[in-house]
Amino acid sequence: MAIRLGLSLPQARQYDLGRDVPDVARAAERIGYESLWVYERALFPEPMTQGLYGIEGLAWPDVYRGVPDPLVTLTLAAASTGTARLGTSILVAPLHNPFQLAKSLATLDAASGGRVLAGLGTGWSLDEYAAAGVAPFEERGRVLDEVIDVCRAVWGPDPVTYEGRLTRIASAVVGPKPAAPIPILLPTNSRKAMIRLVDRADGWMPIAMGADRLAAQWRRLQDLAAERGRTEPIETVVRVNAQYTAKAYDGSDRAAFQGSAAQIAEDLAVHATSSGLDAFFFEVQGGARDAEELKDVAAELYEAVQATEAQGLA
Repeated sequence: MAIRLGLSLPQARQYDLGRDVPDVARAAERIGYESLWVYERALFPEPMTQGLYGIEGLAWPDVYRGVPDPLVTLTLAAASTGTARLGTSILVAPLHNPFQLAKSLATLDAASGGRVLAGLGTGWSLDEYAAAGVAPFEERGRVLDEVIDVCRAVWGPDPVTYEGRLTRIASAVVGPKPAAPIPILLPTNSRKAMIRLVDRADGWMPIAMGADRLAAQWRRLQDLAAERGRTEPIETVVRVNAQYTAKAYDGSDRAAFQGSAAQIAEDLAVHATSSGLDAFFFEVQGGARDAEELKDVAAELYEAVQATEAQGLA
């Protein structure tokens, strides 16, 4: 099974946005990465008012300070590449006006020649919801549903009409249209989220947190799709939060995707074989010192995955 690889773009504070994003995007495409990814963190509360992921007392990582806008970051990458797909993992959809978000994604897709993957989620930060002022945190699920509906409407044929709680579009021409159908991918952390994905989205965006767990999640999602009569395939891209080290990690407590490029590649092969999934992307940009190191790590990881595949381990 050939594994399709993606790479996260530099969004941490140690990078120069205008210089390093195009540079890393070009290098990643040249190495062979098939997709480029960004995430969204709108602000960094100081002092901390809520724990990371809403868990009391859990500190926010320093890498979350000053994260640049995801769509601006992808625009820089789009202008610097020609084939790599451009994905969000994830965009916190309820922080955005649904109509403007739909139009921005369509514009980016039109400009890039149909390369956008829209990974959407609800987020967890109360401070971000308060700052965005679009809707209360308690309404996040309903707002995500409306964002999906508005995107489908805006990206579809003219004239566009829509009537929702946040968005009202009278009969209107709305352009540009996407160059290709934009897949909407969602994470899942509950049965309700799984039903939303099966009924309303194109694909799934899990995080690799153990091969057996990933395989079990995928089976549950497939079973639910069959139960609800879905016949369309579910596009899946797995996020890999890797902790790269130059030397092999030899501790007995090594976690999956922690260690050298060879160890990470072996872990990837196990996840791919166990689940049958073939699209993954590495999040390693937060741990690199600068863009040069990030490019070196990206090249080493790609070569290690290729070597693992050549040995028939994936």
